[in-house]
Amino acid sequence: MIGEKRETEYSMTFLQPFILWGLPLALLPVLIHLINRMRYRSLPWAAMMFLVSANRSSTRFAQLRQILILCCRILAVLGLILALSRPLAGGWLGWMLAPAPDAILILLDRSTSMESRDSEGSSSKRVRALQLLSQASKEFDDTSRLALLESVLRTPQEIASGTVLPELSMVSATDTAADVPAMLQAAVDWLVENRVGTSEIWIASDLQRNNWKPESDRWPALVSRLASLPQGVRVRLLALNEGEASNASLFVHETDRKRRGEETELDVILDIQRNSSLGGALPLSIIVNGARSQKDLVMEGQTLRFHHKINLGLARGGGWGQVGLPSDANARDNAGYFVYGPEIFLRAVAAVLDVESRRYLQLAVAPSSKELKQGCALISPGDDGKLGAVNLHEIALALWQGPLPQGEGEQQLRVFVEEGGVAIFFPPGRKDSQEFLGAGWGEVQVAEREKPFRVMRWEENDGPLTKTEEGLSLPVSELVFQRRQVILGGKSALASFEGGEPFLTRHAAGRGQVFFCASLPKRDWSSLREGSVLVPMLQRLLQAGGRRLSVAPPVPCGEWKGLDFSERWISVDSTQPKDIRFQAGVYRQKGRLVAVNRPLHEDDRESMEAGAVRSLFGDIPIRMFQEQQAASTQPHSEMWRFFLFFMLLFLLAEAVLILPAAPSKSEAA
Repeated sequence: MIGEKRETEYSMTFLQPFILWGLPLALLPVLIHLINRMRYRSLPWAAMMFLVSANRSSTRFAQLRQILILCCRILAVLGLILALSRPLAGGWLGWMLAPAPDAILILLDRSTSMESRDSEGSSSKRVRALQLLSQASKEFDDTSRLALLESVLRTPQEIASGTVLPELSMVSATDTAADVPAMLQAAVDWLVENRVGTSEIWIASDLQRNNWKPESDRWPALVSRLASLPQGVRVRLLALNEGEASNASLFVHETDRKRRGEETELDVILDIQRNSSLGGALPLSIIVNGARSQKDLVMEGQTLRFHHKINLGLARGGGWGQVGLPSDANARDNAGYFVYGPEIFLRAVAAVLDVESRRYLQLAVAPSSKELKQGCALISPGDDGKLGAVNLHEIALALWQGPLPQGEGEQQLRVFVEEGGVAIFFPPGRKDSQEFLGAGWGEVQVAEREKPFRVMRWEENDGPLTKTEEGLSLPVSELVFQRRQVILGGKSALASFEGGEPFLTRHAAGRGQVFFCASLPKRDWSSLREGSVLVPMLQRLLQAGGRRLSVAPPVPCGEWKGLDFSERWISVDSTQPKDIRFQAGVYRQKGRLVAVNRPLHEDDRESMEAGAVRSLFGDIPIRMFQEQQAASTQPHSEMWRFFLFFMLLFLLAEAVLILPAAPSKSEAA
């Protein structure tokens, strides 16, 4: 306990401890002195004995001066070595020597949610944060290094003064999300690389939970690394998690191009949210290839999934569009962008062993090849599991009934799904010990004659069993099942039997999806062959898989991996220049159109409490901007300036000591 108390009162560490290996160099003046003494030899001379006896007192003074000169030289070398090792003083000495931190690293959240305003404020949270940070950093302009790390590029940049902070281009509004653990990791890397002394990290954020990611396993390692820094880091948090004024947000869920006779129609599916349940109409503006229109939405609750139909007529090419809401508390979540490709021939491939099931599945996928521009090729899975000469790059949907694919066939299907394709598996009719993407088949179950299996629960807002465009439910509950096969590993069930066993499961892989259906469209298995559920289910899966063939998928703003930046991306939706890295919109490069939208989770405004944020940092000192400095915080201050000063002081003393003595009056005469 005594040792712990002393460490709290005073402690010292070094930023460059390896230089301390040079401490033996402090003995160089002693070695040089001894070597110089070896150059002279004393010879007794009788005539000098009387002079030595007469000057004995002056000789002692000369020896004392030589010792002082030697000590000054040793201490000067020692001071130089200690200054180069950059010592840090902690405890009370740190407080005395370091009233201001040596470096301040400002972490700024530039996510979309930081653009919201409260009911009384006329400026956004980001603007208010910049004003407060600029005012707080003014007093450190002459004493501390200032650096800015924003949430998009996450590259620290040193700034000359806090007064210029609101004027920098790298603090402007964006349509991106923030990754606070990644920002802190970049901050730690900068502190280690630059070897700064006592440091403070200032974080300005609205504490949105999706941006802080408190459940991430990166936090323990990050906090441990922060705590291990020798200079001791303090954290100051500017929390902007107050409520916002009335706000509505819009997000483009997906687009679906369908053929209606000779013409085509574009179905734009929108998700609209608002933070109040007040009724009333919302004016919706729509721009398609530059042509503007408007529609009033009647929204009674806080959430709405809306299907907006756009008649494309006889046009066969692709295009782009923008959907928007009126300006409110956050103008950056009021717009959504989309692109659609040219009309294409949708192809499916069916590897089905059962003859009866094969006929029904082929009709459900391609009931009219010429009118709907849809086709379904039949192949045999084969004993080796290969897909033959099928070009999966032209396929939208893969249907599989039989043993799960293995070997080369499994690899082909896996790549097909990860690139955005859709695959659905039907029961092989026997237990299969193999798996595909973590799912497989168990035992076949037969229902009693008096009580067949029935589906009682299914997802009507997402997936292939959603309601129709008119808001009508599919007759899933009317299906009758005599046989079903257990789906193993079905973590995401879209439909379940009355006992809870899954009927339809979905597994995400890359940009695509894999579905497992527990029964067959076969007379002795189920009534799926009637088509009232099977046809819309497979048609929706075919359309979902075909999107990757006609147009590139939307890109979340700030996640530009996979985009080619060898040439400039030009904004299509605006006459003003825009940056694809920071701003949502529609961009073109060499004829390729890409829609960029803000990340979906930016619409989830769940925020964390300040206490929960404190717990993430463990024992690292953290305080709010409104709080006074806690007395228990132990800062560390760099002391190299003091050792350098002492080195110069000792060199000056050594220079004074080696000056020759002034001549006496008798010698001058």
